[in-house]
Amino acid sequence: MEVEALGIADLPGDFVTRQLELAVLSFAGLEGDRHAGLTRRAGVREKHLPKGTEIRNARQLSLVSVEELGQVAITLGLPALDYRWLGANLLLRDAPELTRCPPGTRMVFGSGAVLVVDGENDPCRKAGKGIVRGAGVDESVAFKFVKAAHRLRGVVAWVERPGVIRPGDPVTLVSR
Repeated sequence: MEVEALGIADLPGDFVTRQLELAVLSFAGLEGDRHAGLTRRAGVREKHLPKGTEIRNARQLSLVSVEELGQVAITLGLPALDYRWLGANLLLRDAPELTRCPPGTRMVFGSGAVLVVDGENDPCRKAGKGIVRGAGVDESVAFKFVKAAHRLRGVVAWVERPGVIRPGDPVTLVSR
């Protein structure tokens, strides 16, 4: 598996990412990205906690694969699906089952940077709306995306070891 492309969501109020030439990761994630930080506020995913409770940020980065995005694009009837429309930070190639990486899987990059998979990134309408905007398609695609991307939306991860990631870098998976 290797890094195909990188992105950062650093525009105020915008979910989509813009392409980067390299990503400098710290323990807080990708500095400047809307999901960076050592902690975050609990939301709808943490039903066991009051909304807004400060918790550890295990959702620092969003990773998707070329192969899975291709499957979703076919289901949606689109010629392609741009990783940036989904707010993804890393696009990986040769990762046809990325979404099935179990929590705790480590991704070791050529630079020595290490990410730990927290879990599957459930598809949502917010990402679907990014597709609608980016592809200029009907609003119904935002709803269709949720079903089409089930088990194909990629994973979220946190930084275990800081480092620099570049397109073309090899990625090795290390199971727990």
